[in-house]
Amino acid sequence: MSGKNILVVTASMGSGHNKAANAVAEAIKRKYPVNKINVIDFMSTETAYFNSLVKDIYLKMLDHTPSVYEFFYKFTSDSTKGSTIQSVFAHAMKKDMRELIKKYEADMVICTHPFPCAAASYLKQTGEINIPLITVMTDFCVHQFWLYKNIDIYFTANDLLKKEMVNQGLLEERIFVTGIPVGYNFRVDYNRDDLLAKFKLEKDKPVALIMGGGLGLGGVKNALCQLERLKKDIQILVITGANVALWSEMNEYAQHSKHKIFVWGYSHNIQEFMSVATFLISKPGALTISEALTRELPMILHDPIPGPEVDNAKFVSDNGAAIWVKHQDTLDAVVREVLSDATILPKLRNNAKVLKKPYASDNIADVIANMLGLD
Repeated sequence: MSGKNILVVTASMGSGHNKAANAVAEAIKRKYPVNKINVIDFMSTETAYFNSLVKDIYLKMLDHTPSVYEFFYKFTSDSTKGSTIQSVFAHAMKKDMRELIKKYEADMVICTHPFPCAAASYLKQTGEINIPLITVMTDFCVHQFWLYKNIDIYFTANDLLKKEMVNQGLLEERIFVTGIPVGYNFRVDYNRDDLLAKFKLEKDKPVALIMGGGLGLGGVKNALCQLERLKKDIQILVITGANVALWSEMNEYAQHSKHKIFVWGYSHNIQEFMSVATFLISKPGALTISEALTRELPMILHDPIPGPEVDNAKFVSDNGAAIWVKHQDTLDAVVREVLSDATILPKLRNNAKVLKKPYASDNIADVIANMLGLD
């Protein structure tokens, strides 16, 4: 029995695309172990200098001129303008994708970000490759950058997105609604008392989990300042991601807070933090939302990156699984209400239970296996 060489291509524009890629790869390895899988970051300097330069520009834009990024996102959401920019990126990145496919002798390519999707799609369109291309969409919205006619299989978050994609000309039979894939560990049952002891937390006080995504963005410092206004002290877990400067600053802040604050950097046990937390305060990254839904963790969302994260926040708040704080200076009032009204958290948890799709990665692996013949 010989397996296939499966190339999973992600892009480290934040940690969400990487997490989705690893979740899919893990599910395929677990369910179809005869196949060989490589997960590659399309935006790393080791893969391509130009791509890493694009990533640096993107991160600087988010940090210094988010309004410019918002304009670019909206400008390219139009099918005509977006298609032109898609072609530019595809041309610029096709050589790197061609080399990756050759290096790993890929029998199929799975993409969790639009950039590698564009490059692979271009190669297929021009006849340079003839292997299955699979796209795992990692947003709760559809942007032109995701859409290509010659992608063989699309996996998307919900039925509304599928309908929108069909309306934009994609074939219905190629689109599968699975949800956004999260790691297997988010499906594991955890004993909260054990986690309270592990993290040295008190059982009778609320636990707020504050996250800013893998890049440590998302108003983490402002959220802590807002929580300082609460009359009662609470326990706070802060995840600063890969942002070392923020980690240092938050540790300093914790020394003078009325609250009990614990600070972590980039963490591989987010599922444990989500299992012990009373509620989550975070920017609305799609993977963070999907992970929280899987853990049925109530969310208070704020400070979205302009563009897809605004749509993410709208989707999950419209469906009653999160509270979207649109004005930063009202975060403390929202938390105060959540802690004083005993009906709010159970409602958020129940709605999360309805929305969650914990088996997305397994379902993606099974569809790929059924359609493309994995052993």
